[in-house]
Amino acid sequence: MIRSRIMKAGAPIVALLLLLTGSQMAQAGVTKDAASKYLKKVQKGNPDFKSVGKITFGPSGLLVVADPAKATVTVIDTHDLGPLKKLEKKIPKIDVAVAASMGVEPSQIQIADMAVNSQSGKVYLSVRRKTDGQPAILVIDAQGKVKNFDLSEVDFVQVGLPGGKNSKIRNITGVALASNRLLAAAQSNAEFVNKIYSIPLPITHGTSADIYSAETYHVAHRRWETKAPIQSFVPYTNQGKNYIVGAFACTPIAKFPLDELQSGSKVKGTSVVELGSGNRPLDMLTYESDGKEWLLTNTFRFHWKRNMYGPSKWWGVRVNMDYLEAEDVNEDAVRRNVKQKSGPDGIEIVDQLAGAVHIDKLDKKEIVVLRDNDGHLDLEISQLP
Repeated sequence: MIRSRIMKAGAPIVALLLLLTGSQMAQAGVTKDAASKYLKKVQKGNPDFKSVGKITFGPSGLLVVADPAKATVTVIDTHDLGPLKKLEKKIPKIDVAVAASMGVEPSQIQIADMAVNSQSGKVYLSVRRKTDGQPAILVIDAQGKVKNFDLSEVDFVQVGLPGGKNSKIRNITGVALASNRLLAAAQSNAEFVNKIYSIPLPITHGTSADIYSAETYHVAHRRWETKAPIQSFVPYTNQGKNYIVGAFACTPIAKFPLDELQSGSKVKGTSVVELGSGNRPLDMLTYESDGKEWLLTNTFRFHWKRNMYGPSKWWGVRVNMDYLEAEDVNEDAVRRNVKQKSGPDGIEIVDQLAGAVHIDKLDKKEIVVLRDNDGHLDLEISQLP
C-alpha cells in the first residue's frame, strides 16, 4: 500500500528537506530552490488582506493564508527556517496576551485558526479584532511571547477562488499544500454550496484556481447533499490516486477523487465513517503510531446533549486510515459507537484533545494544542496517542 504522508500543514517535502534542519537548509541553499518549486511570479509588498481565516504551513516556511472576504489564497515565504525551538512550557491564558498585542480585551478578538511551523516550532495565529474587523497574523515563540507578523513587506503569491457563474464565495473552510497542488475548500451561494479548488504547482501569482462542485452522502441524514461544506480536510494519496479526505458537520468523513477532473465539473464523495451527529470537525491531521496510520480530528459538539462524551464541548477522535480504502460505502459507512469511548475497532476518543479548540502537528510524536480553559485559551504541546 502506498500512501502520502499528509497533515494539516500539507507536507509535500522532498527527501533532502527531510534530512536537513532549518539552518542546514539555509547553508545548502535549499530555501531558494524549494521556494521556486512552489511559487512563481513572487510579489514583494503587502498582500492587503481584508480578512484572515484558515492558515497552514508547507515546506521551507511557506505560510498559506485564506482570505474569505477577498476569496483568495495567499502563500507567504516567511523565511522562518529555524532552528527548532519548541514551546518551553504550557502558556495559560494565551488569549489575554494575544488580545493585548492588538490593544483590546480577550472578548474583542476572534482566533480563526492556528498553524505550527515545524521547522522553527513557532506558532502562528490568524486573528480578527472585533472592534474594527482588523485582521492580523500573530507569532508565538518558545517562551510564549506574542509578536505581530509584519505584512508590510513580504514575499508572496496570491490566487483567486472563483465562485462560479452568478455566484460568489462566502467562506473558505480549509487550505493545504499537497504533493503537486494547493487545495482549498469553500462555501458559495450557489446550488452546489460545497466547492473544492485545485491550484497546480508552482503556484503562480494572479492566476485563478480550478473549481469543482462537491456532493456528499450524509450518513446521519440518509441523503445526498450539496449544501453542507467541508469543515476540514487533508490531502490523501492511495495506490497512486489523489483524493481530498474531508469531514462535515453531523459528521461524515468522506473522500473525493481529484485526478482527471475538468474545472467546473461535479464530484461525488464517498462517505466512509460517521462520527456522530451534532458535531462539527475543526482541524484534521494524520500520523503513524505502532505501525498504523491514523486520521486525527478535534471536534465541536454544537448539540450539547447529543452523543455526549466527556466534560467539554470540544473533543477529539482518531480513525484508522484503513477505513479510507472502502469503496461505494455511503449509507453503509461505519458508525462510531457514540455511547462508548471506542468502537468499532480503529475508531476511538482521544483524551489529549479534550477541550482542544485548535490543533496542529509539530513532529511525528507531538502536536500543539490551543485548549479551552473555562473561557480562556491555554497553549501547550501534547503527545500524539
